[in-house]
Parts: sequence; C-alpha cells; structure tokens
Amino acid sequence: MEIHGHRGARGLLPENTLPGFERAIALGVDALEFDVCMTRDGVPVVHHDPALNPDHTRDAGGAWLEPPGPLLKDLEAAELPGLDVGRARPGSRTALRFPHQEPRDGARIPALADVLALGRRPAAGAVRFNIEIKSSPLEPNESAGPEALARAVAAVLREKGMVGRATVQSFDWRVLRELRTSAPAISIACLTSERGWRDTVLRGRAELSPWTAGLSVDAKGGSLPRLVHRFGAPVWMPFHADLTAEALAEARMLGLKVIVWTVNEIPGMEVLARLGVDGIVTDYPDRAVEALAPWRCEAPQIC
Repeated sequence: MEIHGHRGARGLLPENTLPGFERAIALGVDALEFDVCMTRDGVPVVHHDPALNPDHTRDAGGAWLEPPGPLLKDLEAAELPGLDVGRARPGSRTALRFPHQEPRDGARIPALADVLALGRRPAAGAVRFNIEIKSSPLEPNESAGPEALARAVAAVLREKGMVGRATVQSFDWRVLRELRTSAPAISIACLTSERGWRDTVLRGRAELSPWTAGLSVDAKGGSLPRLVHRFGAPVWMPFHADLTAEALAEARMLGLKVIVWTVNEIPGMEVLARLGVDGIVTDYPDRAVEALAPWRCEAPQIC
C-alpha cells in the first residue's frame, strides 16, 4: 500500500517546493508526486499550473502577483529564482483550503533536476518520483507540445540517473505515447477523471476524447482498465471517487497497478485500503502513514 505525497505535502507545507518534498520524505512516503511544466528555454520545472499562480506567488519585492499570472512557457528559467512561492496569499482559495499549511518564506520554484537530486540524499532512501507532465489538448497554447515535454523530462531523468525510480503520469496520453516510443525504460501511468469539472474519458459520447490519444473507452465495452491495458501502461490512476470494486477487480485481472488520487480523509483512506488499491495520492501524508500502517506492515500480526 503505497503513499504518494501530493505536490509534496500540500496540506502541511507549500506545494511543489523543496521544503514540502523534504517533509514528505521525512514522514515516510513511498513516492513524491508532483507536476512539471517547461520554461521558454526548455527547462522542466516543478509547478502545477501552466501559469504562475497569484494565490501563492510573490515577486522579488514581496508583492503578490496580479492575476492572471504569466505562462511558464513565456518565461526563462533564470527568471524563476526571483519568485517566492513559500506562502499562500491571505484569503485565497489555497489559504482557505489548507488553513494549517505552514509557510516557508523564500521557497522557490524548483527545477525538475533539483527535486530529483533529493533522491541522492541518504535520508531519501529509495523514494520514487511520480511525475505528472502538465499538458492539455484543450489549451494547446498554454504549454509546450506534449512530445517536447515528454522528451525534456526523459532527458533530465536520464541525466540524473533516476529513470528506474520514476513514473511519468499524465491526463494527456499523447505525452505517454511519446515516452512509450522514445523512452520505453520509463514507467508510465494513465491518469483519468470522470468528474463534471474534468472528464477525460467522455464515456458514451459520439466524439473521441482528446485526452486518450485516439482511443475510445466505448470501443472497450466501457472498461477503463481495458482501455489502459490496450494503451500499454502498467499503471492506472483514476480519481478515487470514480473507482469501483468491479473496475479494480478487472484491473487486477489485467495485471494493472491501481493508484488513486487525491485522498485526504482517514475514513476514505481506510475504505480504499480495504478495497485493495495499490496506493493513494494525498495532501496529508502524515495522516496516511498513521491510518494505513496495518496495510503497510510486513508482519501485521506484530504491528
């Protein structure tokens, strides 16, 4: 039962920052989950949104950015160290959603290479990296193309010797298709969501989903596990509320690993553990480490 620290430990420390990743490692996560975009000069950086988020970004003078923030694809990597992402803007959605998040003034937007370097520290052990490449077929002008993003991330993983400790996930399966072809040694994971706020599957629709690289779930009898298996990914990452016991059983039969996102309340963690998922992504790895101890112990009779 794996625990993946979502954007590090977003419920505890600012998201996608080195302090947040260090906290998650100290808590004992199995993997750091985070997002990657790319700057104008081709540097993969760890940031959730395609644009700088005014909810938690201040300029070199300490002033909060005014919305909308500039797109990362329009900025040089050298411009990012002057930005502070170590605190949520008072009254913002981030501040209201994570009221106990501890600020870390001075935290910067790290390059992917900086985060991977944490894996070389003795304290990190064998922690893995679950890297979400941010690409949207609905907003093609907001980022570099999916193929360019995939190749850039693969190059950094090779350079830092972390290919064997990384999985690349994406809602945009075109990213994963590129990796499957050009970097087959890198593990890939298919993200899916069937929510009103994001439906990447488009079940029962006449049109193909733009997210699934030309594949149709209806052509697979409405089975997402069969679609992921047909695509060729070993890992399926559905939104936790979309997963059913039947779908999980089918994924098991097909040999898929199933990791769900994003689970923050202990009762929900326990339900999913009893269901038998392979892992959860959470903003609160401290809660998960405690709640899921019985499912993570090698000798449950003495735990």
